[in-house]
This record gives sequence, structure tokens and C-alpha cells, in this order.
Amino acid sequence: MLDARANSEGPERAPWRRVGAQEGKLYVDLGDAAWRAVGITPHGWSVLEKHDLPFIRSPRMRPLCEPEAGSSIDELRAFANIATEDDFLIVVAWLVAALRERGPYPILVLNGEQGSGKSSFSRLLRSLIDPASPAIQGPPKDEQNLIVTAQNGHLIIFDNLSHIGAELSDGLCRLATGSGFAVRALHTDKDDNIFDGARPIAVNGIPALAERADLAERCVTARLASIPEDRRRPEDEIERDWNIARPRILGALYDAISSALRNIGTTRLARSSRMADFEKWLAAAEPGLGWEAGSFSAAYERRRRDSQSAAFESDVVAVAIEDFMTRDHARVWSGTATELLGQLSGNVGEQVRQMRIWPKTAQGLGNCIERSIPVLRTKGILVDRRHSGVRTITISRVA
Repeated sequence: MLDARANSEGPERAPWRRVGAQEGKLYVDLGDAAWRAVGITPHGWSVLEKHDLPFIRSPRMRPLCEPEAGSSIDELRAFANIATEDDFLIVVAWLVAALRERGPYPILVLNGEQGSGKSSFSRLLRSLIDPASPAIQGPPKDEQNLIVTAQNGHLIIFDNLSHIGAELSDGLCRLATGSGFAVRALHTDKDDNIFDGARPIAVNGIPALAERADLAERCVTARLASIPEDRRRPEDEIERDWNIARPRILGALYDAISSALRNIGTTRLARSSRMADFEKWLAAAEPGLGWEAGSFSAAYERRRRDSQSAAFESDVVAVAIEDFMTRDHARVWSGTATELLGQLSGNVGEQVRQMRIWPKTAQGLGNCIERSIPVLRTKGILVDRRHSGVRTITISRVA
């Protein structure tokens, strides 16, 4: 009866999960029993005791603490085992972006050696944005599990990854920038389980996880420093101090979002990257964080170059092409995919040729080159593929 009334009576509204926006204002569900929310406007923020906002909740969601005003985001430094200043800027920028109601969202990659506190820090980040149980989880087995995770929370955190395969990489890319997913619903023959939207994502692991170029362009990477034994603290002490500082840090994040809402209409970027919406949002939020204008963009550009270098080094075909052009001192090479495969195979060692990812056919090489074109461009190498009777590949170096 309630189901029928919900479908036939009253206005229809799109539901919000944890974060929503309307009329130039952003709202965050505190998730408590009183159904309170935080309303953020270009002029500030406040806790709403009563509201008629279309928030929905899942069994996984847990309450947010009530924010406190008047503090700086620098309070987060005491809990962030961050290696450099750029790493701190990247983490804060991801937090500010993750509280936005819509994507595209950057994917935060936390790297660090064993014992650097990656899992603990991931839990703290979740408690600021979207507390849930479990706070962190292992990678999904397939796309269906990824959809279920996205449907039951605003934030997704995958813990202790050693590798991101092609299927998961493509799924994370679509989920970060906003795309539709549809898989067959369990125990049915024709019903679909559908998700259409974007989610902020964080992953952590010891190795560099953003190896594929398309994933690397959507990622922001922060490295955690190793923790000496004389600086390690028990979990209960960290939790006690975090419970005191968390409301103030949350208030500082809401100040940054208020600044972004106030300045987004007049913010202009000197150049637009793949994640231009994210970069523009942070440029508008910088005054609320107390940062100098352009400080985030500079840090972001440095990290983009680092990510591009890592993506290039993990692409065996791109490395082979760059080595081939350097070894032969060629400015321009042109030929068929079969000829190029023969040239490259002759230059690389037997160990590389036996790798599963090394192309065995001309068609396989062509597919690999399509993925390698962006990372080769960062090394000053342009690839042009044409079909005029004969399929040719032209590789050229530019200054």
C-alpha cells in the first residue's frame, strides 16, 4: 500500500545520497536519527534542524559528526602522514571535490611502503565525507559488485590493492567521470540493475596503481611517508584526538565549499586539463582554504607529470617505440604495423617479447598503439595512423 502511494501520489524528485544541491546551495546529510543536514551557501554554512530535502540512506551509512566553525584545514596535518606539501594539497583538494554533489571526481591514489598508515588514513578520510560500515573494503570481483557499492554510498574506498586490471580500470574511469552501468539483476531473467552517475573514489596500495594512461589522467596521487617506530601511536590515542579535531576539520572543508560556490562563476583557468571541472572547483575554493591563488594548480600539474611518467614506464609498447626512435636517431618513421612490429621485436629482449601484454600480431600492435598515443605525446613523439589503400603508421619526433 505504501509502495503504491509513493508511486502515484505527490511530486516526484530525484533522491540524494549523502550530498545534494539545488538553487546554488549544497547540502550534506549528517546521517543522524533526527535527519539533520548541513546547508552550504556562497555566504557560509549552518546545520539545518528541519528540512524537506530528498535524502535517502542505505544500511551501510553511518552518522557524520556535527561540524564546528572557525578552524583551519591545517589541523588535518597532524593526522596525515604525508610525504610532501604537494601531497597534502592533493589530499585536501580531493576532499573538497568529493563533497561536491556531482562529478567528474578525481580518483585518489594513496601510495606508500608497508606500515605507512595507508588503511588508517583511508578510514579517517571516509569519516570526513561519508562514514560507512565497512569503512574500507577489497576490490570488487566484477562490474556487478562495483555497481552495488556505488548504489549504497556516496564514497568508494578500495583498500590494499596490488594491481588494477583492465576491467576494473575501465570501470573506475567510467564511475569517476560519470557513466551508466547496467547488469542483469540477480535471480531474474530480464530485469536490469542500473546505475547512472559518478562517485568519488580512493584506492591505496604499495605499488603505483594508475598504470594505464586513461586511468592515470583521472587520478591524483599522494604518497605517505614511512613511520619510524618512535613515532608510532596506538589506535585508541589517534581515535581520541581525531574525534576532537574532526568537527573542526569538517567545518574548514565546508568553508572551502562555500568559497567555491561563491567564486565558481568568475573563476577561469589558464588551460584546461582532462579534469578541468575538478581543477576549476579547487581554484574557486582556494580562498576558503587560505591558499595562495594558483598553488593547487601548480601542485596538480607537477603530479600530472609524475603520473604521465609512471604511465609511460609501465607501457611496454610506448617504451619500445621511444627507444626505437632514440636508438635510430630518427625524426620520422613510416611503415605498416607488421613492419613496425618487426622493428620493435628486434629491439626488445626475449623477456619482453614473452610478456603477456606484448603484442603478437599487427592488429594487436595497432590496438596497443591507440592506448600509447597519449603517453608518447608527453615524450614528444606523435603517431599518425592512415588508411589509403595500405594501412600506414607514421611516427615523428617534435621539439
